[in-house]
Amino acid sequence: MRPLPALTDLALDAFEPLADELGEKAFAGRNLMRWVFQRRARSFDAMSDLSKRFRDALASRFVVRRTTIAADRADPGGTRAWVLKLSDGKSIETVLIPEEDRRTVCVSTQVGCPVACVFCASGLEGLIRNLTPGEIVEQVLHVQDALPEGEAVTNIVVMGIGEPTMNLSALAQALSTWNDPRGLGIGARRITISTVGYPQRMDRLAALNKEYGLAISLHAPRQELRRELVPNAGQVPLPELMAAARRWFATTGRRVTFEYVLIAGKNASEREARELSALLQGFPCHVNLIPVNPVDGLPYTRPSPDAIERFKAILLRAGIDATVRYPRGDGIAAACGQLRLRVEAEAEAITTPRA
Repeated sequence: MRPLPALTDLALDAFEPLADELGEKAFAGRNLMRWVFQRRARSFDAMSDLSKRFRDALASRFVVRRTTIAADRADPGGTRAWVLKLSDGKSIETVLIPEEDRRTVCVSTQVGCPVACVFCASGLEGLIRNLTPGEIVEQVLHVQDALPEGEAVTNIVVMGIGEPTMNLSALAQALSTWNDPRGLGIGARRITISTVGYPQRMDRLAALNKEYGLAISLHAPRQELRRELVPNAGQVPLPELMAAARRWFATTGRRVTFEYVLIAGKNASEREARELSALLQGFPCHVNLIPVNPVDGLPYTRPSPDAIERFKAILLRAGIDATVRYPRGDGIAAACGQLRLRVEAEAEAITTPRA
């Protein structure tokens, strides 16, 4: 039997029609929506101000959520990572990054990833499937459930497992649910989408006409190097990618962030710093320099601190805003999809009979 759909998969505008279809008034649909997204009910029994008839009818057709927590790990710095199990047995990863008065959630959009960045664990198994809108939305609900009373998720970065723009319809609905006051009410300027940069998909994101942030995973200032490091996105000519970034700025008024993972011996020399400065010259943007996160089984290492500072200094001298952002959660394998793979491997080891 196919699993029942989840209420979290519904667009916000679908709740009142659903109530009407089940013989209830519109306000019952609005109350149901509040229970799902604001009160974060996990069962129909918890929805105490809905009639039993309505709850029974809903329970025959839906589940409240479609994901469960398979692992929950925290490091001493406060970064916390969850592996969420999906109804088909697959899993994804979600990370909470606390920083001063901000509580940022890093969200996944796919099971696996098709981009195949050579330094990232997320795509080691390729793309398995897209997430549904509810599977994307629920990641933030689970994190909010875990926060102490009085704390709330303040920011969302769609930078977890997967290429967000390759699951754009589900992502667009999730963005609306997070942003809409009837859902989670998180401001558009507090939501950032990360992409390796497919121009037409970036244009479709801009056409949503919201002030979301955009981060482009660049990682190389010249074509052949980008093709090596980001194989399935490196085919996009850099001039086309930069033109799309300029269209984003013209449409949304939001400057673009370029993410650049620094890998010793690959893309972190002074030559690449100068080439990157030339590529971005005159464009209102910010560069996040990210020393590579070591991944089990991959040969890539971080440049020395001096090399990182030299790279940054060249950008700053060229008038390009740049900061160094070290990955968080190394101690709990919270970056690049590593925790998900580790938990799956541990589960397989437990369930596989010994020869």
